[in-house]
Amino acid sequence: MQASDSANVRLDLWLWAARFFRTRSLAKHAIETGKVEVDGQRAKASRGVRAGDALRIVRGDEVFEIAVLALSDQRGPASIAQTLYAESDTSKARRAETLATLRAARAGYQPPESKPDKRARRLIRALGDIDAT
Repeated sequence: MQASDSANVRLDLWLWAARFFRTRSLAKHAIETGKVEVDGQRAKASRGVRAGDALRIVRGDEVFEIAVLALSDQRGPASIAQTLYAESDTSKARRAETLATLRAARAGYQPPESKPDKRARRLIRALGDIDAT
């Protein structure tokens, strides 16, 4: 992974290179919808990220609070991408707690062993119609 020569890198490009999002367009969409904050403020995708900036990234149920350590405008292996930032201990603990809560909530769910038969499909459709009204 090559560090950028300039003093800053576009926010959407850095999030993509640091592997928070699969594509730049997903990173840009997250920024535009307010799921990424730089130093406590909403930012635009074209905003420059500098080493030392504090980012708050909301991705699904996960919330990352990180500090930018290095800059890169190229996507590389995950092991190198993790050297671009440092996540705070409170953020790691909060994410682990949220993950444990979600796992506990799903613990009671048992997926069906087979596909639903014709009668069950009709019942599912009927229940779906009730919920829609």
